Amino acid sequence: MAGPALAARSGHPAAAVAAAVREAALRAGRPARAVRLVAVSKTRSSAEVRAAADAGVTDFGENFLQDALPKVRALDDLDLVWHFVGAVQSNKTRDIARYFQWVHTLERPRIAERLHRHRAALPPLDVCIQVNVDAEPSKAGVDPGEITALVGTVRGLDRLRLRGLMAIPAPGDDPEEMRNSFSRMRELFEAHRPAGGDHWDTLSMGMTADFEVAIDEGATCVRIGTAIFGPRSPA
Repeated sequence: MAGPALAARSGHPAAAVAAAVREAALRAGRPARAVRLVAVSKTRSSAEVRAAADAGVTDFGENFLQDALPKVRALDDLDLVWHFVGAVQSNKTRDIARYFQWVHTLERPRIAERLHRHRAALPPLDVCIQVNVDAEPSKAGVDPGEITALVGTVRGLDRLRLRGLMAIPAPGDDPEEMRNSFSRMRELFEAHRPAGGDHWDTLSMGMTADFEVAIDEGATCVRIGTAIFGPRSPA
């Protein structure tokens, strides 16, 4: 896991995490900058985000629209890319489509259509389809067998740009089970590449505890919060 490697570094944690991501990509036989780092900044202040940006991070992920919008507005002077990585509610699609450049958690045709409708006069919104790879009853995402239909829906909406798949594998203490989940996602990603279109290039998986394994199994985007910002305070 990533903990000891990160703890040994100095400077802002964001710089340490970015270096660890680059090193993991190299160990996997890929270019150092082949993996996009998204700093998950949910519940964090705009000052904390600005400090991470000063350390070189450009991409930030938010789960809650009401928490995100003040930060997006306050940091408008920075050239940041905002990723929505939480559940997308129908009544939030207007502002998500307006203020974010990416959505990683697309799982319903109706949400895709609403995001498309509200994206008028802006560049296409980059989206990933969330997959419930371990069939967890309490977790969002489509069943692997439903990917094809949702790919077809999104490909028909020209204000959305389909980039790939996203998953949050089931937590557990067995590294091999985690690796198997990531491996299944890579297989699904490759299987749907022909239908995914010209922009199909993103496999979003891996967080603080498991991003090195995710990168080894083909992740092109990792979403890391705790290693950059520290543990969140209890709600």
